[in-house]
Parts: sequence; C-alpha cells; structure tokens
Amino acid sequence: MNIRSRRTFLVGLGAATAAGFSGSFASAQTANPDVAAVERYFNNLRTMQARFVQSNPGGTVVQGTLSVRRPGRMRFEYDPPSQLKIVADGSQVTMWDIANRDFGQWPIGWTAASFLVKEPMVLQGGDLTVEKVERADGMLQLTLSQARKPQEGKVIVRLAENPMVLRGWTIIDNRGQRVDVSLNGLQTGVQLADSLFKFDGPDASIIRRGGR
Repeated sequence: MNIRSRRTFLVGLGAATAAGFSGSFASAQTANPDVAAVERYFNNLRTMQARFVQSNPGGTVVQGTLSVRRPGRMRFEYDPPSQLKIVADGSQVTMWDIANRDFGQWPIGWTAASFLVKEPMVLQGGDLTVEKVERADGMLQLTLSQARKPQEGKVIVRLAENPMVLRGWTIIDNRGQRVDVSLNGLQTGVQLADSLFKFDGPDASIIRRGGR
C-alpha cells in the first residue's frame, strides 16, 4: 500500500466527511426508508470487529483486522509483512508505518472512514447528499457526496439486507482513485480493550529516521 493509496483511504473525501455524515438531503431523500434503515443500523451499533480485504489503486491487495467502538474509535491493523496501523482515539486519527517511514495525524472528521464512528449518524438533514440508493448483487448501496462540493469525492457504502449487515465500502477521491474495502466475519457487541484505540507506535521522529 503506497503513500498515495493511504492518503486516498484516509483523506479521500476531505471536507466532505468533516461534516461527519450529518449531511443535508432534499425532502425526497429524507423520506427514503432505505436511508432511514441504514441510519438506524449504524446508530444501534456500539462495537464491531471484522477481517477486511482492501484493494488499492494500482492493483495491490492487503488484509487485516478492523475494530470499531462507537463513538469515535477505530483501528485498522494490517497483516504482516505490512507494518501499517491506523488508529482513531475519539478525536484524531494516527497512521504510522515504520517500514516506509510514514507518519500522519488528522482530525477524525477529515477521514473518509469516519462514517463508521460518527455518533449519532444523521443521514436525514445536513451537508451530505445521497446521490444514489440502489441494489446490486444482493446489496443495498448508498452513494454519498458533499452537497456543496460534490467534486471532492464519494463514498459508496454497501450493506446486506435481512438482516442488515455492513459488508464494505468504496472511497473515490477527486482524482478518481478508488479504494475498495470488503468485510468478512463481522461481529458486533464484542468487548474491545481501550488499548486498541490508543497510539502504541514509536515517536514520529523515530519512524521518519527508519526505526533507528
């Protein structure tokens, strides 16, 4: 996973997700029962954990474990040989990768995956637009963009129905770069240690010196 792919994954929507999925929809969208069902689904989640498969621009594929505790906390831990970790502690997201001497921090609202941890998730009134609600391959898909700056990017959220289960999402940034994430073995209501959501890597200066 190269640096551009990481930036696409983390900051793909920029200010669009800074609105934190408290977006503003037209009245027709407000009445959409599928949108309301997705909103209820996320707001009923407290914790979840799953394996993920991530397909990056350029064709590389990586895997790992996702842990989420709402509100505000998530962790993407990638399988070896990758040393990449992404952790949200409730206020900011930290990404570090010793092997590639890469370190970054962002406010959590500026990350494209922030819909996982927004509390509450409000899809019916705010600054985002539901561009499409559709069914494909047995999935309910919601395509979301920023109402004022739709060119900034999109997130396509995919859920199974009956029962509703999050299956993954696609981030498309303003250059057309795509990152696809698929979830497997999703578990909800699991006990997750506080330590999962704390930065447990080395000092940033050590990372940039290559771990010496």
